[in-house]
Amino acid sequence: MFRNTYVEINLKNIKHNIKTFINKYNNYQYYFGVVKADCYGHFSIMTVKSIIEAGCNYLAVSSLDEALEIRKYIDDIPILCLETINTSYLNLCIKNNITITISNMDYLEKILQTKLDNLKVHLKIDTGMNRLGLRSKEEVTQSYHLIKNSSLYLEGIYTHMYDALNEEVTNKQFAKFVDMTSDINLKEIPIIHLTASTATMKYPKKDFVNGCRLGIIMYGLSELADESYLSTFKVVSNILQINKVNKETVGYGGLYKADSPSLVAVIPIGYADGIIRKNTERNVYINNKPYPIVGNICMDMLFVLVDETVHVNDQVLIIKDNTHIREIAKHLDTIPYEVICSIGKRVPRVYVEK
Repeated sequence: MFRNTYVEINLKNIKHNIKTFINKYNNYQYYFGVVKADCYGHFSIMTVKSIIEAGCNYLAVSSLDEALEIRKYIDDIPILCLETINTSYLNLCIKNNITITISNMDYLEKILQTKLDNLKVHLKIDTGMNRLGLRSKEEVTQSYHLIKNSSLYLEGIYTHMYDALNEEVTNKQFAKFVDMTSDINLKEIPIIHLTASTATMKYPKKDFVNGCRLGIIMYGLSELADESYLSTFKVVSNILQINKVNKETVGYGGLYKADSPSLVAVIPIGYADGIIRKNTERNVYINNKPYPIVGNICMDMLFVLVDETVHVNDQVLIIKDNTHIREIAKHLDTIPYEVICSIGKRVPRVYVEK
């Protein structure tokens, strides 16, 4: 905080977004809060606790490291690891009530050789993304029976919709899931979850499904989020110095050259904080007015072309709100997820409830 550069996380708005979602899609039993990647850049156990308080009754993470970090603070909510976990660490999963994903036959066979008791597992089905998951009906059927005849507890089964806005692709995935599981008894599996934020919002709930996963919608950033979902993430900095330049270059490589007398503000945030150099020429906000980033962004600082209404120590919104996040994503030719996940841990998080 000593350079007055930080991320402001609005916990009240996170809770609002989750409650809005659950109230609208209230016919599920399990709401997985996907808190991987430090809650999509929102960091802190405070964010996780807010997600639980708002109504999520299961958590999902990417790795065992993420799960164990949460377990330091919260021990009474189940956690699903979406990646496979090395079999050497499965005792930690049992000890810490962490559910694992089984996504291929070789991995399942290695787990069965460990002869572990009370290990909760979810089967992952690959319905078209070609990342992780069982890839045929035969594999699904064989895995199901192997688990049923073992000491493992088959708690869940799931897949992932990789192009949720595309109805043709997504409906094919739904149909493929039904076909791939047609030789097993889904009623014997306690939790079935197929959709993340956007797919849950776009498609009717399947009768046999009782779980859904909340990811980017918790932060109001799904493609289908309307004005009822609120912004939760902004990056704040301040002006260190304002330089008067007259037909001079600014920064590394002289990328920017003033063609007339200009004012250039120096801001203490740079690519080491996640504001990569492609951010040049997009806007920041000072006193509710947009100003462009100019020149090459430095490791720790960047330059903004300002006017005489701007002063040293004025607050600068490097990232203002969800509308701005979407604009930045378009400028960077990426997605909002990457914009918020890129802001590194060197930038402190400040948590508000207002």
